Amino acid sequence: MRIKGVSDFKYFVGIHSLAEVATREDRVCVLNIMGGESSDVTPVGHAYSGGNVVFGTSPGRKGQVLDTPVGPIPVYNNVREGLEAGHRFNCGVVYLPPSAADDGVVELVRVNPDLKKIFIPTEKMSVHDAREIRALAQLNGIDIFGGNSLGVADAWNQVRIGGALGGDAPGDLLRKGSIAILSNSGSFTTTIAQYMRMAGWGTTTLISSGKDVYIHYAAPEFAYALSNDDRSKAAVLYCEPGGFYERDATFTKPVVACVVGRWKSRLTRAVGHAGAMAGGGDDAESKERWFMEKFGVDGLFTPQCPVFSAKGAVVTNIADIPAALTAVMRANGVEPDFEPEGTMELKPWFSSNKGLSLPADLDLPVVQAPAPYGEQIGALARQIGAVLPRQSMKDTSGASQMDAGTQLTSLHGVSMLDATRYPLEVNVNLALLHEPGGVNDQKLINVALAASLNLHGHPALAAAQAARDAGNAPNSVLAAAASILGPRSQERARALTHMLIDAFAATGLEDATNEDFDTSGVRLASPGLFVSEQPDDRASAMLKGIDTRGAKSVFVRYLRSLPGHPTEDAVLAAISATLAWGPLKRKRVSRITAESLPWWMQLFGALIGASVPADRHQPGAFCGMATSDLLGQRSITEVAFVALLGLTANAADLHAFQVLVGLLLSNGPGTISAQGAKGAVSADGPEDPERVQLNKALVGFLTHTGYAHGGNGYEGIAFLIDQFRDAGLQDPGDPGHGIDLKALAQRYVRDYADYKANKKNTGSLDIQKIPGVNHPVFKDKPVNHDPREVFIGNLFAERGEYNVFHAFYRTLVQTLFDEGVSRNVYCVNIDAVIAALLLKMLWRPWQSGQYAESALETAAFTIFLYPRMLGCAAEIDDHLNRGRNMDTRTAASKCGFVA
Repeated sequence: MRIKGVSDFKYFVGIHSLAEVATREDRVCVLNIMGGESSDVTPVGHAYSGGNVVFGTSPGRKGQVLDTPVGPIPVYNNVREGLEAGHRFNCGVVYLPPSAADDGVVELVRVNPDLKKIFIPTEKMSVHDAREIRALAQLNGIDIFGGNSLGVADAWNQVRIGGALGGDAPGDLLRKGSIAILSNSGSFTTTIAQYMRMAGWGTTTLISSGKDVYIHYAAPEFAYALSNDDRSKAAVLYCEPGGFYERDATFTKPVVACVVGRWKSRLTRAVGHAGAMAGGGDDAESKERWFMEKFGVDGLFTPQCPVFSAKGAVVTNIADIPAALTAVMRANGVEPDFEPEGTMELKPWFSSNKGLSLPADLDLPVVQAPAPYGEQIGALARQIGAVLPRQSMKDTSGASQMDAGTQLTSLHGVSMLDATRYPLEVNVNLALLHEPGGVNDQKLINVALAASLNLHGHPALAAAQAARDAGNAPNSVLAAAASILGPRSQERARALTHMLIDAFAATGLEDATNEDFDTSGVRLASPGLFVSEQPDDRASAMLKGIDTRGAKSVFVRYLRSLPGHPTEDAVLAAISATLAWGPLKRKRVSRITAESLPWWMQLFGALIGASVPADRHQPGAFCGMATSDLLGQRSITEVAFVALLGLTANAADLHAFQVLVGLLLSNGPGTISAQGAKGAVSADGPEDPERVQLNKALVGFLTHTGYAHGGNGYEGIAFLIDQFRDAGLQDPGDPGHGIDLKALAQRYVRDYADYKANKKNTGSLDIQKIPGVNHPVFKDKPVNHDPREVFIGNLFAERGEYNVFHAFYRTLVQTLFDEGVSRNVYCVNIDAVIAALLLKMLWRPWQSGQYAESALETAAFTIFLYPRMLGCAAEIDDHLNRGRNMDTRTAASKCGFVA
């Protein structure tokens, strides 16, 4: 039968009509049916098609089956075995790698005379193999679809062969209609069908042609079969650069052509699919021109400028296909197949404007998500806390990030420079709850940490003191204490926190500090676990501290309403629930994080306590501060200052201490201390939070910290002491100190120049660097600055505070240049700032003999441990929530040796 305007082909085409491409009578054999892709998509297509796959092959797996919703598919070693078992098929699907695809086709053709169609999902087949396959198929009267194809589907026949068109639910996505689709892109074949369905257009036959250099069933064959298909009133073509197939096609029915890939014409070599090279004559603009000539139009169709004819339209965006199709078909007197189902425009299921007032065009309305997503989103909205996806965290972090250019680290979005403005208790909140928190949070944190400071009579103190007496470094001393504070130490408090969050989640509580919130509707599963018959002295002291500070908590108020006396664990649980409630409601933190808070509070407080000798822990007092004073008045910043330095705190020193804590909070996920902490979590298996021991993870941080890390501040202190030892300095904060800093710097620089010259003359390249001077990132400019040092300098200048040691460092780097020792002005780095801040506080105690130089070194080391403990806790918590088990092994091929 000849169709007007359609010529016979000079080669074999067995398919007369699109209705014959995928039918209910077709029977299919799948090669490599047990492969990764095939085993996923074959069962879906098999079920959609009513069971059209008769068997599959997979060498070495004879006797196995591939389970599907409509029954198992038998598997044989090869095609001949399947035929000998009595199976018959006329369609073959080749799921084989590029090097083997041609052998698969040969096998199908050689042993099965009934074969009529072959579908090849394989991509990147060689041109040589594709030519051989083409010749073989032509000799045997077989049509080939592919390669690089997602197969074919037919919405009228409800059949899918050789791929994944329609996704996991082809029956839902492919609705019966009047439009055929031919697409170079497999995934867009389905997407285009979805777009059309939204506008009221269903489909007949969908063909993913593939886009290797050889397209075996291309636009000319499609146009011929389209003309002979009474079901199909029109077609949509999705075309990419490469090949002249579209130019040679003769269409007798309306067509909307979507041509993409103009950018490829600027390339000098093919990319992806059959991508055309510049000047090849088959680029996107050429294809647009071919279609415009076929349709008799002089431009592209857009919603703003709808250019079309009764023959068709050309678009460059798949989103414009439905409007173009509707316009073209109306020009032919044809209306959509059914009522439009909606649009594919952005329809957000949830949103947050972050408090911004947006114009109407940008403020998209939230719509009800279809099933099952609507129910899932509703459950998420009711859920308390975030659930984070598991991912590899070996060299990354969801907690900290370092800017390689500025060397500025941020923790949960807060830079360490901004963290210097916060007291220690705020940075506790930042590390664990992902935000600085408010004044009320600070009050509660101060109470929670103070409750664990005094370790009098506690085995953790005995362990720490034994480690100290044995001559261990401060990190080992704290590790000894942390080892005692295991999961059972706060097991009850964590369980009570869990119960409180569950009970209050059902009440609609928004603000955990709301004094007017009615707690009568709270239903605790076991309220008796929160109280005891007799008063708990430690709990009473904590509650009094909360009252003295004026802290607010719905949870504490509810606790007091229970019959009986609240226990210490219950009070800690109530504080933890209060601190976590806002971040939980805002999905900033997870339930795991919230329910770990009692353990973290105990660890932080106890490790600050363990950092001082046992004789400073007395019944009712810590470092000379009464328990009532610790719980009701002192900030943990002040307490940590006293514990670390043994000095009475003044406002200037407390601020300097606060700045040090902020600077040292984190140095990004790549630090050895962070890696040690995360490695300890991974060793427990972060996917199972019950197995992760937070104290052990902190020990991981502590054991990965040493004098070269935590103690490097002392190098700067020792250097400054050497320079100022005989200078007669009385007060480092007095700008009128009377010392000639330039002369002091010149003396050192000349000695250093002689030292360098002697080293070079003796052939030694091991020249000792000046502590706190230069930084490999901030160099190669006439004058170099570490932005962190600049920030701190300006911060103290704003406060009108002077530091002679910081001033000396700035004089020193200029003098190094003036004396010709450096080629440019080096920067003063952050280690110098840390040394200057710490020595300023300790200068007078050192001068008076109160501090030996060994004590200075211990202080410099320990002051690093306090804040970095918080930063590493953030890494531990992050890895606990989102990390997978890490394989930290290095491949043998990457390992070297020194002989």
